[in-house]
Amino acid sequence: MTQPMRGFLRSLPGFALIFAAQAALAEGEIDSGDTAWMLTSTLLVLMMTLPGLALFYGGLVRSKNVLSILMQCLLSAGWATVIWVLVGYSIAFGGEGTYWGGLSKVGMSGVLPETASGTIPEYVFSMFQLMFAIITPALMIGAFAERMKFSAWFAFMTLWLILVYCPLAHMVWGGGLISEWGALDFAGGLVVHMSSGFSALAAALYLGKRKGFGTEPMPPHSLPFTVIGASLLWVGWFGFNAGSELAADGVAGLAFFTTQTATAAAVVGWIVIEWLHRGKPTVLGGATAAVAGLVAITPACAFVSPMGSIAVGLGAAVFCYAAVTLLKPAMGYDDSLDVFGVHGVGGAWGALAAGLFTWSATGAGVEGQVWIQIKSILFTGIFCPIATLVILAVLKAIMGDLRVGEEEEAVGLDLSEHSENAYTS
Repeated sequence: MTQPMRGFLRSLPGFALIFAAQAALAEGEIDSGDTAWMLTSTLLVLMMTLPGLALFYGGLVRSKNVLSILMQCLLSAGWATVIWVLVGYSIAFGGEGTYWGGLSKVGMSGVLPETASGTIPEYVFSMFQLMFAIITPALMIGAFAERMKFSAWFAFMTLWLILVYCPLAHMVWGGGLISEWGALDFAGGLVVHMSSGFSALAAALYLGKRKGFGTEPMPPHSLPFTVIGASLLWVGWFGFNAGSELAADGVAGLAFFTTQTATAAAVVGWIVIEWLHRGKPTVLGGATAAVAGLVAITPACAFVSPMGSIAVGLGAAVFCYAAVTLLKPAMGYDDSLDVFGVHGVGGAWGALAAGLFTWSATGAGVEGQVWIQIKSILFTGIFCPIATLVILAVLKAIMGDLRVGEEEEAVGLDLSEHSENAYTS
């Protein structure tokens, strides 16, 4: 959590005693307990991408494309780290501009082992935030899976991180525009999930449908992979949400608790809805429901009570199920692995729910806070896909077609893009 957000929480009656206790720590004094918790949370969030998301998405695609998914997740972890050190961290957290943080911390300039960010070393803070920059573009892979060139993904991720993710992270968490509005986004409903979900939909529409979409069966090749991946995401998400407090305290405990309760409610709600709608509950539905619940509680986890979190989870089940099973077929777009339906819709619902169900009065009041949340949702939902389309258009003008040819798509991206097969027998 950024300092502006911590300051905002200090104004909420429900958190007053917690922050009063923390006031005993001198400003800039590194606390070993907080640091240990944040190191652990950072590892948990990295696990969400590798191997969590890699297995979740890898199981959902056809067997001829599973290695391409794993490779894209690996690239996200590798290349996003380099970008973050070079310019990303500085753009997101290097200053107090309205739209970006500036270039004062390019190459981690001025950051030393003893430099503190709140009660933890700044290196730990930067590394924790890097994990969010890794997983956010990786989430988008699912929307245009099985058809984008690896070289195009490499170039797209580079520009998207610099021009979309990092500025948005600054606007929400770095003291920029959306932070100044007073929007509530504790762990990334806007920054991570809406940005990836809406951008992914724009990219899927721009690239076009997979060959045979709607006329040929394209079932997941390994649901066990998907369930294992979803399980790893569930576990890692406690670092994602509770770690965003940047301290081992009561707020982290609340975020930890509501993350579990919302996700549980989403799984139960989705299974019941699917059972009633389709006659039988599915394992795929349960895994998708878990991710939808995790997404929805992310922006609200520190602002709602356990009962409020159950409402958030049930809402995620309703809205994300409708987006995946009703909206997508009705609109006919090929969001391969339902990134928009789960992350875009779930992130937007969670951001709204943070205002609807907040259990502590904000300076704006409930109605005012809901309007602030709506404004932040609209901004994110317009800025991210438009910027994505501009990036894709520029790349196409420079690189040519961004998707593989028909023959390569038929063979599969594992062989055509990486000269490998996941299964040789």
